[in-house]
Amino acid sequence: MSALTKDQIADLLESIAQMLELKGENVFKIRAYTNAARAIETYSGDLAKAAGENRLAEISGVGKAIADKLTELIVTGHLMYYENLKAEFPPGIFEMFDLQGIGPKKIKALWEKLNVTTIAELEKACKDGRVAALSGFGKKTSDNILAAIQSRAKHAGRFRLGEIAKDAERMLEELRGLPDVLQACVAGSYRRNKEVVGDLDFIVATNSPAEVSEFFVKHEMVESVIANGATKSSVRLKSGIQADLRVIKNTEFPFALNYFTGSKEHNIIMRQRALARGWTLNEYRLGPLENSKSEPPPPIHEERDLYRALGLDYVEPELREDRGEFAAAEKHTLPDLIEKENLRGTFHNHTTASDGRNTLAEMVEAAQELGLQYLGIADHSKASFQAHGLDADRLLAQVAEIRELNKTFGGDFKIFAGSEVDITKEGALDFPDEVLAQLDYCVVSVHNVFNLTEAEMTKRIIKAIENPYVTMLGHLTGRLLLSREAYQVDHAAVIEAAAATGTIIELNANPRRLDMDWRWWPLAKEKGVKCAINPDAHSTSHLQYLHFGIGIARKGWLTRADVVNTLPLGKIEAVLQAKRNAKK
Repeated sequence: MSALTKDQIADLLESIAQMLELKGENVFKIRAYTNAARAIETYSGDLAKAAGENRLAEISGVGKAIADKLTELIVTGHLMYYENLKAEFPPGIFEMFDLQGIGPKKIKALWEKLNVTTIAELEKACKDGRVAALSGFGKKTSDNILAAIQSRAKHAGRFRLGEIAKDAERMLEELRGLPDVLQACVAGSYRRNKEVVGDLDFIVATNSPAEVSEFFVKHEMVESVIANGATKSSVRLKSGIQADLRVIKNTEFPFALNYFTGSKEHNIIMRQRALARGWTLNEYRLGPLENSKSEPPPPIHEERDLYRALGLDYVEPELREDRGEFAAAEKHTLPDLIEKENLRGTFHNHTTASDGRNTLAEMVEAAQELGLQYLGIADHSKASFQAHGLDADRLLAQVAEIRELNKTFGGDFKIFAGSEVDITKEGALDFPDEVLAQLDYCVVSVHNVFNLTEAEMTKRIIKAIENPYVTMLGHLTGRLLLSREAYQVDHAAVIEAAAATGTIIELNANPRRLDMDWRWWPLAKEKGVKCAINPDAHSTSHLQYLHFGIGIARKGWLTRADVVNTLPLGKIEAVLQAKRNAKK
């Protein structure tokens, strides 16, 4: 059996659907593959076992023909149909699918009418006017494609945290499992929970560096070896990210871990504090300066000892950005950061009623399996027609369904009935107040018209959150990391308005968003604005995104008290109703 993950299999099915669309195949055949991809993503059983027992066709959404292909793929690790289909196209054409705002139909037209088969050729065709002149495109589309190409170049070699987390954790777990490894950790921006990372840094303490290095460079996730030395090896993983391994002595581990975790700015101040005490600090040791008359440094066994030696409380990795952590560590005022275990529930989740992939019942079951006490359902409102948004009748029918389902839980679990309501260009809401009044809460979000000026967008959002029925503001900037820039908005002004109106601001935990940005949460906290960590889940598996939200919340200096969904049932209800009750 192959070791392909569900995500990899679903991606391959999506690729087949894209290629079939490029070929101009009928829509039903294309949809069969996209439906199968969704089905595989949300399948909770053992795919390898189902394939071995020839039971894949029993999965809802997977027909017999696709099931046969999936069996071949899972059993052998290869699919001849996919390979043959891929061979029909120029290799460079598939890179175009990574560009924001350009789909299979436009790629097909560019290929057939302009013979454009690479991103470089596409960029040239945009610049010389051929794309703008093409039927169905025009100058605006050409400009948007060019902007997407430039954005891609700008972000080359960078990866979203959520994209590489599985690789990082798998490699770390397997390194720690080696008998010769004494300690191991992932350092760098990954450990600091940066939303975007450039590479992975593995730090390993061992007395057998050659054996550990050999395991690393020969790992099945490795695509190519960049360097393989006595103490450092570098590889390119199949996911595209570079991974570096540093093998050190056990006594060096605290210093290497601290140094390679960074940030650079944090490290500079750490070294300055050491120098001020007559010591020298590098990635291998903390020792006395030559000819120094100072007392020698104390023994260092772990990172906490290092901070203590430098007159500081321990600084959690997420805070090491030189943004006030040293002053707080000196004054013993560092926050007790939120932990994943603190969450009791979450909001902003979608079902098949709009563009989700799982039913209400399936989302509830998944939330209960995670140990959550409550789940907020916020399917799209009608203006999000592309997401099958609900009109008032469908929304209120869903509310009634939720009320009935809540009667079956006996008080141990609760579904909160909400909606993700679109903010119009003018700042109005997609539902009238008499509809919003029947919900337990309301998330409002911008989903279109991103090209307003900063002043216009800020006014639009503030007008929306002034509505007493608006509980929380969703994904404040609309950004999609590495693919769509944030629209212009005055964060400080929106935060002030949220404080004045009692509106909660969402930390959207989807790793493509992670919005509001961690850099703004200290200000929100200072102003008394509360946070809701929401996964924006469109499937049961997306509830796991809460993990990334916790990382960003920690990076934003947030504690348990700053996040509303750490409150248990019995207390969260009052928070959801507080704003509308204040206006009565």
